[in-house]
Amino acid sequence: MTFKTSEHPNPQFARKNWQSLNGEWEFGFEKAQSGFKFSSDSKRAEQIRKKGKYTHKINVPFCIESKLSGIGYTDFLNLVWYRRLVNIKRSGKRVMLHFGAADYLTTVLVNGKCAGRHRGGYTSFCFDITELVTDGDNEIFVLCEDNVKAAMVMRGKQSEQKKSHGCDYTRTTGIWQTVYLEYVPENHIKNFKIYPDVQDCSVTILADFAGRADFTCEVLYDGKTVGEAKAAKAFSERFFKIPLSEKHLWEVGKGRLYDLKLRFGKDEVLSYFGLRNVRLDGMKFLINEKSVFQRLVLDQGFYKDGIYTAPDDSALVNDIEISMALGFNGARLHQKVFDPRFLYHADRLGYIVWGEYANWGLDYSSPKSVAVFLAEWKEAVNRDFNHPALVGWCPFNETWDYHGRPQYDELLATVYDFTKSVDFTRPCIDTSGNFHVKTDIYDLHDYSYDPKFFKKNYDKFITKGELYEHVLNDNPGRQKYGGQPVFISEYGGIKWESDKKIKSWGYGVDVRTPEEFCERYCGLTQVLLDNKKMCGFCYTQLYDIEQEQNGLYTYDREKKFDDSIYKKIKAVNTKKAAIE
Repeated sequence: MTFKTSEHPNPQFARKNWQSLNGEWEFGFEKAQSGFKFSSDSKRAEQIRKKGKYTHKINVPFCIESKLSGIGYTDFLNLVWYRRLVNIKRSGKRVMLHFGAADYLTTVLVNGKCAGRHRGGYTSFCFDITELVTDGDNEIFVLCEDNVKAAMVMRGKQSEQKKSHGCDYTRTTGIWQTVYLEYVPENHIKNFKIYPDVQDCSVTILADFAGRADFTCEVLYDGKTVGEAKAAKAFSERFFKIPLSEKHLWEVGKGRLYDLKLRFGKDEVLSYFGLRNVRLDGMKFLINEKSVFQRLVLDQGFYKDGIYTAPDDSALVNDIEISMALGFNGARLHQKVFDPRFLYHADRLGYIVWGEYANWGLDYSSPKSVAVFLAEWKEAVNRDFNHPALVGWCPFNETWDYHGRPQYDELLATVYDFTKSVDFTRPCIDTSGNFHVKTDIYDLHDYSYDPKFFKKNYDKFITKGELYEHVLNDNPGRQKYGGQPVFISEYGGIKWESDKKIKSWGYGVDVRTPEEFCERYCGLTQVLLDNKKMCGFCYTQLYDIEQEQNGLYTYDREKKFDDSIYKKIKAVNTKKAAIE
């Protein structure tokens, strides 16, 4: 990019005047108690601020459970609290306090007064604290309440048992993404959406303004101005269509990004976009009108020392690079809303991803779940809308029945309709694997071991259009294929232990040698590549996570096999697919 957003927590909405609050905070916590209930107002935060003890120092943004926090406490927690003095110089600007993410119910007090509350453990939020601060030192207090066992608290892959088990892992409580201040003029840009148009070689910006001021939007490519829009005394929301004098397509493996400079009065925001479109055509998934077979890998965004939080920016880049090194062109970002900086690196490297939510823990059987889920999901969709690497939405994963009660189908249908109303530019899968209600792509999870059996399962799909669904063997009539494009969004998961000191978990436990692992991987993958009605695959998974040892790399992202094995894996991953 022509401007430097290399350190900004959100490169798609970057102002120069910002201040990181990461680092050492005073910290206290309370162990989980039976009968715990979330607070309905800020009174609990006010009481703890006055009487709570600060027994530790914590390294924000790492959660208390992680080693990088400096604490590493992994038992159940209901309450964690933070305090820090921050020197602020307003200089006539508004002061915005940003949280990348904090789990789960967050209450923020500034100089003893409530700045705001946020519910949800995975999405970014911001409070305008202008009226609560003065020039000089200001106290910021943060209380996070959490309970992964609560019916309406979405936990994702955080273990609801004391220890990790199966495919659930160490919990994350409290702040786990960057905290920062931003200094903003009175008249400023509140938000904007970017709509690239490949056919018309243009981009349309829908900008939302606070106040009234002159507006300009300059588009640059490689430092050269290739388009511009202006408006005098702009206000409220406005569309700006900008013809581009040069056409540089964003493609898989080639993240050609245009830079954006948006000015509204004295406010300047730096951003970027990719010129690309996504659509479905019959059984094909098209990017810029070319059939692209999705060669995806499951990425769950866990780190050995940081849990939900990467130790540094290079770790985010590394996860993409080790995936691409094996011939994958993208990932399912699984049961978690990923850090904006991960998405930025995916954008610039041309690495396609699907946006998902950490839905496990939600009571899918209750009509009340609609309001709970939408409140959090809308924040994820709005935040990540502009990322060119993001090619589809998948709000739910495997919506099994909740304690024996069937899923509330209207939940999935309503969330699908909402997602399409907010973003008509991308396909939406209602729930990955099961149980489909309303979806653009019909995906399946199949952990069959034998490539011959795997092939037999889907031969009828080619000849008769009949899909094999192992889920329905035990749950007949729960979902019905309607002729949509199909991809196997989870398969393989072949267990190969990298740490024999712990009781490991995975699929395909009868694999005895690296050669057998490779043979099974290549056999299963070749079946999907050869099926002319499949538009993609997603292998489980990129790296081991704690006891789940079915990754292609270790939890430390080290190699599990000799280079000869990886060479064969890359060779099959990069073969031309029948649908292409």
